[in-house]
Amino acid sequence: MSVTISRRTALIGLAAAAVDPFAFARTQKDKPVGWAILGLGGYATNQIMPAFAAAQNSKLVALISGHPEKLTRFGAKYGIPESHRYTYDSMDAIASNPDIDVVYIITPPATHPEFTLRVAKLGKHVCSEKPMAPTPADCQKMIDACKKAGKLLQIGYRSHYEAHNLRAIQACRSGELGKIQSIRSDHGFNIGPGQWRTQKALAGGGSMMDIGIYSLNALRYLSGEEPIEVSATITNPPNDSRFVDCEDTVDFTLKFPSGLIGHGTSGYSWNPGKNRYEVVGSKSKLVAELATGYYGNHLTVDGKDLPVVENNQWAAQMDHFSDRIRHGGKVKTSGQEGLRDIRIIHAIYESARLGKPVRV
Repeated sequence: MSVTISRRTALIGLAAAAVDPFAFARTQKDKPVGWAILGLGGYATNQIMPAFAAAQNSKLVALISGHPEKLTRFGAKYGIPESHRYTYDSMDAIASNPDIDVVYIITPPATHPEFTLRVAKLGKHVCSEKPMAPTPADCQKMIDACKKAGKLLQIGYRSHYEAHNLRAIQACRSGELGKIQSIRSDHGFNIGPGQWRTQKALAGGGSMMDIGIYSLNALRYLSGEEPIEVSATITNPPNDSRFVDCEDTVDFTLKFPSGLIGHGTSGYSWNPGKNRYEVVGSKSKLVAELATGYYGNHLTVDGKDLPVVENNQWAAQMDHFSDRIRHGGKVKTSGQEGLRDIRIIHAIYESARLGKPVRV
């Protein structure tokens, strides 16, 4: 009976194709995009992977990890068959797996370039976590590799897809607040000892590269401008083993073409921490606190709540990329977005080193 049904289904499919030769292509475009997660650390397993349940056109189909135990545990949890579980040594086999369309790289920043080049060469689209890479040259290699392979590249700037931040952008750019006169963004927390984030070889830097990128990116997307000059200072607490290899507190300013000055900070020794931005306009003041959190973001204008319906920012980010993969169009947070942040961060480091403003 099963053979008969199978043949019958095939004949129906062939007949349909004869009538409409584009039917298969349309079916493929409507099919959920298959995602493989590379790197099964806390962010991947606690935020990204659960978000697939809220995604509309993105599906978790494969796992890639250097830890076989994690492959077994999370493979079982998410129903990923053993054939779709890969180690870093065996991941070249994804090239022949048609279920995988895109690989999401969620590993320390210094490993992003190598994995991106490898994945692109294997014929898969790439989503890489931020910060994109330790240096602008690394970022450009990632962009070039994906372009050469004919594959799309997205950087995981979740806040660009989060409802509160989108509403804040609208308020800032629409004139709702009036002319923007002052803008600042502060992000920091108290980091524990012994983390890879304090190892420059893996992280590319310290607080500025990790949590400071939220301050920097917010100043850019709220203002809608790109800085032309930066000034910065870096302060490390004395005799703190956490900051032998990386920076703690960074205080920086961005000068924009309009004359607007953006003020940002980052820190790894802040207790309590900060996750906040403030925009003062000629009409009103907007405050976001939490500003770029995983959950519970909150906006006020002139001290009054600005109501926003919370969304799943990770699902929205992945669905955006899946839509671009299936239907084409510009990726909102492309490799160029990641490259711009890394160029500015390096200018911030240079300004702090030289003790004077640096042109971007």
